[in-house]
Amino acid sequence: MTQLLVLVAALWGAAAGALLPRAAYRFSVPSGEPWRGTCPDGHPLVGWLGRASCGNCGTRQPYGPGTPLLSAVTALLCAALAAATGTRPEIAVWLLLAPVGVLLAVVDLRVRRLPDPLTLPLAAAALVLLGVVSFVPEHTGSWLHALFGALALGAGYWVLWRVNPGGMGFGDVKLALGAGAVLGWYGWDTVLLGTFAGFLLGALYGGALVLAGRAGRKTAIPFGPFLITGAYAGLLIGAYAA
Repeated sequence: MTQLLVLVAALWGAAAGALLPRAAYRFSVPSGEPWRGTCPDGHPLVGWLGRASCGNCGTRQPYGPGTPLLSAVTALLCAALAAATGTRPEIAVWLLLAPVGVLLAVVDLRVRRLPDPLTLPLAAAALVLLGVVSFVPEHTGSWLHALFGALALGAGYWVLWRVNPGGMGFGDVKLALGAGAVLGWYGWDTVLLGTFAGFLLGALYGGALVLAGRAGRKTAIPFGPFLITGAYAGLLIGAYAA
């Protein structure tokens, strides 16, 4: 049964990831600018989901992030979540939220921005969906822990942002609400593990850039991808251990 679930999760991830490139392209604009409404040649874009390509352009060459890459990454993430969680009902929540996490990571990597239309609904959806799952038999988490995890991690990131606003964006604070909710579902140990993993990955990446001469000690890096990766690392371990 678990093997079938992993296969279905991978197929879901592949299909969902294939729909992300256009949204990633449209959201990938610097802070304060409106979302992209045209292709690079100025043709209007219709919708937010699908390939990042324009049928009106003569070459029809894709732009923005590649569909195969996003599809593969999302498929691997969903398969890993299914393998760790098994048939417990919260797997439905993890699979629904996974494509949003991938999309946020891609946008932040491209333009160092975490769009409000993604971060805030992610946190709200996580709490609402986990609230529903908490009434389903055989779940292995706590909705109150998810709520407190969201508040605690959001507050912690808010303090870091206040102390050093140049080193962390307010978008990271909003993203921390959703990360804290999913991590908190499995308890405080999972919250701490996922948070530590995110900072560790960010520090390793920044250190590697400094050693390679591509950044200085004060160079700002997009932290969202590491916050998300750390959260998923903690979630996978928390789900497996639950």
